[in-house]
Amino acid sequence: MSTFKNIQGKNIRSYANNAPNATAGEMWYNRAELKLKGVVASGAWSSSSPLITARRSLAGAGIQTAALAFGGQSTTIIGNTEEYDGSGWAAGGALNTVRKALGNAGTQTAGLAFGGSTYTANTEEYNGTSWSEQNNLSTGRSYLSGCGIQTAGLAFGGATPPTSSGSTTATEEYDGSSWTGGGALSLARYNLTGAGTQTAGLAFGGFVPPGPPYDENVTEEYNGSSWTAGGSLNTARNSMAGAGTQTSALASGGVSGYPSTSFRNLSEQYDGTSWAVGPTLATGRGYTAGCGASNSSAVTFGGFTPGNTAATEEFNFTANTITAAAWSSGGALGTARDEGGGASQGTQTAALAFGGYSGSALGITEEYNGTSWSEQNDLNTARWGLLGGAGIQTAALCFGGDAGSGALAVNEEYDGTSWTERNDLNTARSQLAGLGTSTAALAAGGQTTPSGKNEVEEYNGTSWSEQNNLSVARYGFASAGLQTAGMVFGGVQSPPTKTAVTEEYDGSSWTNGGSLINIKYNHGGGGSQTAAIAFGGQINPGAISAITEGYDGTSWSTRPSMGTARSQISGSSGDSNTAGIAFGGTVPPYSTATEEFTGETTSLNIVNITTS
Repeated sequence: MSTFKNIQGKNIRSYANNAPNATAGEMWYNRAELKLKGVVASGAWSSSSPLITARRSLAGAGIQTAALAFGGQSTTIIGNTEEYDGSGWAAGGALNTVRKALGNAGTQTAGLAFGGSTYTANTEEYNGTSWSEQNNLSTGRSYLSGCGIQTAGLAFGGATPPTSSGSTTATEEYDGSSWTGGGALSLARYNLTGAGTQTAGLAFGGFVPPGPPYDENVTEEYNGSSWTAGGSLNTARNSMAGAGTQTSALASGGVSGYPSTSFRNLSEQYDGTSWAVGPTLATGRGYTAGCGASNSSAVTFGGFTPGNTAATEEFNFTANTITAAAWSSGGALGTARDEGGGASQGTQTAALAFGGYSGSALGITEEYNGTSWSEQNDLNTARWGLLGGAGIQTAALCFGGDAGSGALAVNEEYDGTSWTERNDLNTARSQLAGLGTSTAALAAGGQTTPSGKNEVEEYNGTSWSEQNNLSVARYGFASAGLQTAGMVFGGVQSPPTKTAVTEEYDGSSWTNGGSLINIKYNHGGGGSQTAAIAFGGQINPGAISAITEGYDGTSWSTRPSMGTARSQISGSSGDSNTAGIAFGGTVPPYSTATEEFTGETTSLNIVNITTS
């Protein structure tokens, strides 16, 4: 009888647990579990951060880690552009011509938009910052598709006037300057999807009036001059997202069953000959967009569910299991409260909450161990007003606030057991920002009157000293970082003016950073100057929000939203934007809710090997 060694030429190794540095296809024997183990590659969709603006009938370009979304319809037809970095979406330059149902090609820094509603021939190029008008398509059309790059694009199919039931076989090629006619599609259709390049393009699916049947499974391949038949989709549908190349394409989502419309969560992979059914999306959708380098690495975003969606999902065929970034529920605070404070450098497994308001000023202090909160010795001065906080669970500061009779300058230090009064702030204030450590803290902004303050003070472990002021006076804002590399963001300048401004501190002076996507105030924050997080609070004009944003040192981008929308919230994130904690706040009423944020993680897909 053949053995594994006879077949493979080597024995299976035995390890006390799992093999170190295992790779796809490797097998070993795990002595602790008495099982044969291996690493298996597989395909799966995982949720990612949402678009800033939920929309349908949008366009996409680029790859999974550098994607572009543009145009579409939210409450109205829009020209908004968003850029994706593999973690979240940030705002880009808007199209000059607002439109939906447009064609697309190119990359994040060299995109191409053409056609769209209503039967426009308009063409624009994107340079990574802004769109510029170019020579028009020869044939104005909507619900068309495209592929290729900015200097070698391909436009095909679509709906043409005079009625919405008219469709075309027209193909046009773009050389970076102008459009010329190419070989016609075999089947006239619109709401079709594309992938590939100008000389190796792919067109699949679509809607064919006057029907029935309306939905198509037809695939056509382009060789630079003419279209020929390819393998048919397993499920006929239209308005899908496409990604990849002519020999490695991915189709996801789509609409089928007109007039009883069904929004699909299907995906299929093309190998240049035939389509194979792939894993399903978490959110079934049509009128969606996507992009990607191949059928093993792609991203799908936006669409209609029904109802416009901002949902983003990534597809990976890999030996790793990818767990999407998300908020999850933690242990509840012992005392419901809002407008409290927290140790700014606290972590998910060692956080500190103090003070706040729950019908009256609180001095209650609680410690979090990653599972539950436990009450500790109270502050000497009960207070509320979005208190300033710095340090860690065992060495923290609480400064400023309001005890009910006006802003305070009181400063207290926590040693892991009890609070001791230290030298006061020079300027009394509430709703201020605090950051840094207990021996090197920073107090910024705040409020003593209806207007915000711009005063900044540094603490050296003994006393506070005046420093250069913020550029924008404000209160009700959040902060992250250390005394020598800190930042503040959002807040209220003076009623009713709110701000999205971010300022960065280098230990001496303040400079402007990238603005928040949303004007936010009474929100939480944490992390470092190059990896910050902003969560919850209120967004202009006053709606309580669950929205989360992440900062990379240059710009803010979307992150998954909190489970519970709330304002006047506290929290921290240590020195990272991938392991945050949020607690308390008002929903209303006053909340005990704790949520923990964990960034995307990957781990090897280790499975048990059996004979079944």
